[in-house]
Amino acid sequence: MNFAGFLDNNAGGGGGGGSARIGSDIPYSNSNANITSISYIDSNNMPTGTITHPRLVSQSLSSKTAFNSPGLSLALQTNMEGQGEVARMGENYESSNVGGRRSRDEEHESRSGSDNMEGASGDDQDAADKPPRKKRYHRHTPQQIQELEALFKECPHPDEKQRLELSKRLCLDNRQVKFWFQNRRTQMKTQLERHENSILRQENDKLRAENMSIREAMRNPICTNCGGPAIIGEISLEEQHLRIENARLKDELDRVCALAGKFLGRPVSSSAISMGPPMPNSSLELGVGNNGFGGMATIPATLPLGPADFGIGISSPLPVLPPTKATMNVIPIERSLERSMYSELALAAMDELVKLAQNDEPLWLGSLECGREILNHEEYIRMCTPVIGMKPNGFVTEASRATGMVIINSLALVETLMDSNKWAEMFPCMIARTSTTDVISNGIGGTRNGALQLVHAELQVLSPLVPVREVNFLRFCKQHAEGVWAVVDVSIDTIRETCTLPNCRRLPSGCVVQDMPNGYSKVTWVEHAEYDESVIHHLYRPLISAGMGFGAQRWIATLQRQCECLAILMSSAVPARNHNAITASGRRSMLKLAQRMTNSFCAGVCVSTAHKWNKLCIGNVDEDVRIMTRKSVDDPGEPPGIVLSAATSVWLPVSPQRLFDFLRDENLRSEWDILSNGGPMQEMAQIAKGQDHGNCVSLLRASATNANQSSMLILQETCIDEAGSLAVYAPVDIPAMHVVMNGGDSTYVALLPSGFAIVPDGSGCGSRGPTSNGNPTQRVSGSLLTVAFQILVNSLPTAKLTVESVETVNNLISCTVQKIKAALHCES
Repeated sequence: MNFAGFLDNNAGGGGGGGSARIGSDIPYSNSNANITSISYIDSNNMPTGTITHPRLVSQSLSSKTAFNSPGLSLALQTNMEGQGEVARMGENYESSNVGGRRSRDEEHESRSGSDNMEGASGDDQDAADKPPRKKRYHRHTPQQIQELEALFKECPHPDEKQRLELSKRLCLDNRQVKFWFQNRRTQMKTQLERHENSILRQENDKLRAENMSIREAMRNPICTNCGGPAIIGEISLEEQHLRIENARLKDELDRVCALAGKFLGRPVSSSAISMGPPMPNSSLELGVGNNGFGGMATIPATLPLGPADFGIGISSPLPVLPPTKATMNVIPIERSLERSMYSELALAAMDELVKLAQNDEPLWLGSLECGREILNHEEYIRMCTPVIGMKPNGFVTEASRATGMVIINSLALVETLMDSNKWAEMFPCMIARTSTTDVISNGIGGTRNGALQLVHAELQVLSPLVPVREVNFLRFCKQHAEGVWAVVDVSIDTIRETCTLPNCRRLPSGCVVQDMPNGYSKVTWVEHAEYDESVIHHLYRPLISAGMGFGAQRWIATLQRQCECLAILMSSAVPARNHNAITASGRRSMLKLAQRMTNSFCAGVCVSTAHKWNKLCIGNVDEDVRIMTRKSVDDPGEPPGIVLSAATSVWLPVSPQRLFDFLRDENLRSEWDILSNGGPMQEMAQIAKGQDHGNCVSLLRASATNANQSSMLILQETCIDEAGSLAVYAPVDIPAMHVVMNGGDSTYVALLPSGFAIVPDGSGCGSRGPTSNGNPTQRVSGSLLTVAFQILVNSLPTAKLTVESVETVNNLISCTVQKIKAALHCES
């Protein structure tokens, strides 16, 4: 019979203390026995040093009725002589011996058994078929127990050979050794379970106490930021800032009262001071820390009540000093302090942006040369307090402001700026990569008012001679009035330290948007940055320092062009110069393919972390030519193999407008493009993307001059605005383009783009920008032209790049630049 878990010994030590407890009913198979009750004999009164044996007592209806079943095997865990040995008891009880005391010999029996009777099931079942007989068991000697314990530590599960060897050495039966190990394993298992149960009970008690604390705290919730009573619902960032400032002032007042009490020798009440006249504005330190942003000294931190936060946010409004070495490891305090500093920085940056956007002279001075505004740094220092510290050594400052009318409403523009993906799509040639790393606030009432985000971005100028600007900044959005919004960016380098010094710091920059009639908005854009000029090539330094590379004029011009393109594509009217054979779905597929082509071209020009290019350094390549390579594998939009990218930038003494018109003219393409087969190209289709004829997507066909040449299609996108122009093209497969023009999926059209990027050289303000009277401005003296090619040099991705391939691409880009110079008569 199996009595697993039948008895549980609660004795805490060795000796005779404790009693056995019956944990379940006893099954039996003898129908002649009628058991009315089962009890046990308390052994607390037994002599010290003896093993306590529970007695199974059966009370029958008749004194002559008895059990006819074999002896019951009861498991009992006892502690013998401090060894904690598990003994097994198996006895045959008769009705005449019920309640009797066991003999002296049986007190020294070594009982075999286990709480888990699986090990004893074989022999016990065999014994069940034999007539009842008494068995005598002997207690193990201390030496035997020591030997058994030593082997158990090494091997808790000995095999038959080890048990046989041990039984011979200890003069024990093999079954005795087997049962001893079974009981020892059961004892260890029971001890572990009891230990785990004790730990669970302690945790349960702790959770109960925490639950009571949380229930008590929920009756009077406290704000985690200001320490005051919590208010259900959303509050503005300004109100939250005021609450934090109020808590700081209260803490400072308590410190002043404590200090005054020490000097006066009597306690000073804070209420008495607060009811008196206003205190003078003094610079009392009093041990109050300063984080550099408005003197915020203490930030109430959220302190969890226990190991689990329960997601409730109940906290203690304890003031926390600025982080020190002792407190930097406290994550909730450090997180609360960092977020409060972000809020403080965002509000200060917003105030500065509004000042820069609204004030004119003497803060902004007009330039007679080109009509561009220049920031008066002396007036700026007098009017604005630096929000991110002093300028690093070796850095220079660029500042610009531009205003324009954009065909987009304020809400749509704000939503575009606060969504990193939409922001990158709106400015594809300016943003190499961007992501929102943290959302501190989503705004109030389902709007973007009060939204605060932490953003990482890589900004670019399309030239291999200008490094990508990698910045981490806060982006804060605020609604100032009905239909008036502002979005400001500011770097966080002074708050979150980095291992390497960034090459650029973004001072408060952004835009102020005001709704205008007919779906337009008036956008005032401000760009203010500090950067390391030494990493920029001397050709582009005038352009960058004038604020025309990363400046406000470029952001406004790109925004106007992109919004105009969206308005045309959403309009039901088709521009007159569009090809009528292309359906609406075909136009969308063709524009999507052109967008992918332009993005791939920009990725091949600038080295960004978003694109896996490997830069090559080869001695026979020109210094200003950058060669990069990568492997194209499993990309349906590119041919598989080794792709080589070559890019360079040169100065040409021609205006950007003239250079752009020359490069986009299909009739003059044979003067510089080897894909034209030496003849003019025919425009097969065109999709307008703006009012300017230069903003379009075209499909060109190269004429075959002889039977050996096959005609091919070239997809081309051109765009131009006040800040610069772009011309990107790529040869495409004729059957694939037929599918695209009929509205098919353009994802699987493989292409490798090449093209040109044109910007003014920075000596003037641009060739196409109108002045206040509407007349064109004076053209600049020159242009900066970037030429870039992406070529498949080997169709096997596992192939090795050869020097001949690099030299071929280098010769191609050099030959193209020389042909352009010759065609424009500027070889010198």
